[in-house]
Amino acid sequence: MKKKVAVIGGGLGGMSAGIRLAADGYDVTIVEQGERLGGKLNVRNGKGYSFDTGPSILTMPWVLEQLFESAGRNIHDYIDIVRVEPQWRTFFEDGTTIDLTSDLPAMLQQINELSPEDASNFLQYLQHCSKMYEYSMKSIYKKSVSTVGDMRSLNTVKELLSMDPMKSLDAISKKHFKDPHLQQLFNFLIMYVGSSPYNAPAVLSQLTHVQLGLGIYYVKGGMSKIGEAMAKLLEEQNVKVLLNTKVKRIVTEGSAAAGIQLEDDTVISTDLVVSNLEAIPAYKTLLKDGIHSGQDQKGMEKFPPTVSGHVLLLGVDKKYNNLSHHNFFFSEDPKKEFQQIFQEGVLADDPTVYIGISSKSDPSQAPQGKENFFVLTHVPPLKEGETWEANRDRYRELVIDKLERMGVENLREHIEFEYQFTPDDLKELYGANGGSIYGVVTDRKKNGGFKIPSKSAHYENLYFVGGSTHPGGGVPMVTLSGQLTADLIAETQIPQKEKNIG
Repeated sequence: MKKKVAVIGGGLGGMSAGIRLAADGYDVTIVEQGERLGGKLNVRNGKGYSFDTGPSILTMPWVLEQLFESAGRNIHDYIDIVRVEPQWRTFFEDGTTIDLTSDLPAMLQQINELSPEDASNFLQYLQHCSKMYEYSMKSIYKKSVSTVGDMRSLNTVKELLSMDPMKSLDAISKKHFKDPHLQQLFNFLIMYVGSSPYNAPAVLSQLTHVQLGLGIYYVKGGMSKIGEAMAKLLEEQNVKVLLNTKVKRIVTEGSAAAGIQLEDDTVISTDLVVSNLEAIPAYKTLLKDGIHSGQDQKGMEKFPPTVSGHVLLLGVDKKYNNLSHHNFFFSEDPKKEFQQIFQEGVLADDPTVYIGISSKSDPSQAPQGKENFFVLTHVPPLKEGETWEANRDRYRELVIDKLERMGVENLREHIEFEYQFTPDDLKELYGANGGSIYGVVTDRKKNGGFKIPSKSAHYENLYFVGGSTHPGGGVPMVTLSGQLTADLIAETQIPQKEKNIG
């Protein structure tokens, strides 16, 4: 008889775990409080415009390919993944513009115009970033790890030392680049995981290889198509999905998770529980004992939430030819920006602002002659009892003022559709700790860059997936978390395929 698994939450991590566990022979039920699967891969439409309201950039598509292959499917039969070039168009306050591109001759030419010395170091920098990615493929992307000790069995001592565990990402950028524009540009890749380059470990310089070596991608029809593809595969696997259904608590028997209780008090008994709700909110809201003791609470303090986000969805009645698919308008003083957000926990006076315009690559996303602006500004996570409401109008004006000043001329005059998402919405919709976008922060001093362990230290048969657990936030990472947690379950449970034979 198949073992039963309840997955709490139908975001990418939960769906990924569900797909893998179903492929491994488990009887899987996914319980989602919203009206659809996909988590932050949501969509909003209005006046002919379509907007992805969550992730807008796909990296490391091999993670999706690997997931679908584990179920005997090909992801490319479900969605159309296309490469985006230039990858980012970046704007600086002094008028400098750099197109980040995997066309290395074009990239070298741009760097040479800024700093010939940096151009001569660029290939060495790329080689270093490639090595960091290669070492990570042997450990971080292969297995669920939560300590350096876990990695020692996967990486050689030489490799671990080459990861420069005592250095920050910013130190690596400064080692290879003298020009401040280039330092700021390559440092900002860390925002794929919502952390600070001054605090994040040096090994994350591999994000440059992820970007330039592997490329960035978009899914035709919108990034929400990824969630739809995974939902379709779950249906093909006969996974039971309960939508508009809230979990009240995780049922425990002694020190083991034994199922879930729904809001209507229905109890679903299972052998395993996998929570796609972030670990800290799950402990606080779904387990009767919460976080067990003061010592445990202190242990969780080393895993603070990453940044939240302020989002403007703007339908504009013209085309901005100076903009690309992905655009970043950088702060004038990046150190101050990250200090305010990550150390002081206050809104940045001069934040970096991102505009994604998917209609540049996919005309179906906006009416002819018009464009869909997804405007994201990273902000500190909400503190306990705090709301965003007092900042709603003020921060909107600050963001639009900055964009108009830096080249998006007369933006206000051309807005004909607008919708705003705030940290309050992220917290309410997804249960995210403080409205966090990327789970828990990656900080070499606070947590060594590691995440909350995927296997509960307090309850047998309870596991976690998503941005708060290994390997972290972002589309590929949370999708990979589901797969690596399934691998972890396979190590600690009786293999279902073997058990079902005969």
